[in-house]
Amino acid sequence: MKYTPAKIKMWARMGQRGALFGVAMPDIAERKDHVKLLTADLTLLSGMERYAKKYPDKFLNVGIAEQNMIGVAAGLAMDGYCVFASTYASFIAVRSLEQVRQNLAHMRCNVKLVGSSAGTASAKSGISHWATEDLAFIRALPNLTVLSPADSLEAVKAAEWAADMEGPVYIRLSGGLSCPIVYKEDYDFVPGKLVELRAGEEVAVITTGLMVSESLQAAALLEERGISCAVYNMHTIKPIDKEGLREIFARFRLVVTVEEHMVTGGLGSAVAEFKATLPNTPRQVFLGFQDAFCEAGTQRYVWEQAGLTDAQIVEHIQKEWEREA
Repeated sequence: MKYTPAKIKMWARMGQRGALFGVAMPDIAERKDHVKLLTADLTLLSGMERYAKKYPDKFLNVGIAEQNMIGVAAGLAMDGYCVFASTYASFIAVRSLEQVRQNLAHMRCNVKLVGSSAGTASAKSGISHWATEDLAFIRALPNLTVLSPADSLEAVKAAEWAADMEGPVYIRLSGGLSCPIVYKEDYDFVPGKLVELRAGEEVAVITTGLMVSESLQAAALLEERGISCAVYNMHTIKPIDKEGLREIFARFRLVVTVEEHMVTGGLGSAVAEFKATLPNTPRQVFLGFQDAFCEAGTQRYVWEQAGLTDAQIVEHIQKEWEREA
């Protein structure tokens, strides 16, 4: 199915979870009989009302019981259902990690976990509702595919792909209402493959989630300063695109990873782990939360503390590039 620019703009206003649950999930339920959507009391906040009214027999709200939700999802999957289960990303990756490990990763149950408000989307709620360590925890588990869409269109496409594959998936949603648009036109979503969004010759920026938009803006500003930056969207954190990374390491003099996540264990670590297996690779710079929690506030205020706004990314990269001169 191809999507028009008008739909893409509308979904951006809805945000990633609004687009996924309000658009993708009703379409998935219409074409697949054995689908269930579970939530831990986030029906309204996640935009699931349309789905719940249209498919009440394919919907279950377990209440504020996230660990129990994982167990119920696993049981339904063992009975033949394709299950989507969603709550705050922090409550999946931290509070329910044991259940995810035992029931999904180990048992390979066909459950698609959707972690909403990942990164610092719930910025004003503080660290209890942030997910800045979820990639580190989840990607360490065997048998789980980890997706981190850059915008609302990519969130829809990630859900559509996950519905048609067998096995556990974690979809990380970091974009709230009025989510920045990365893809202005439809494109073919290929899991496990890096997407080059901007061509460049000197610096390669590998990024994910909301940082894709910030990195594209930063690259445009760096171009004005005479630094040519390519920008790559790594929407699949696991399995990592080894061939794509191999090409990047062979082409560029400096590689920068940018993520709304701790630098320990996330996107940058995944890139560095593969980089370490190759000879003669360029230097890598890690931009993200530097082993510290930030003060609560607006999302941009939190980014400023971590050095993750487009202007700050520009300064980081220029400084590092000057070291290469």
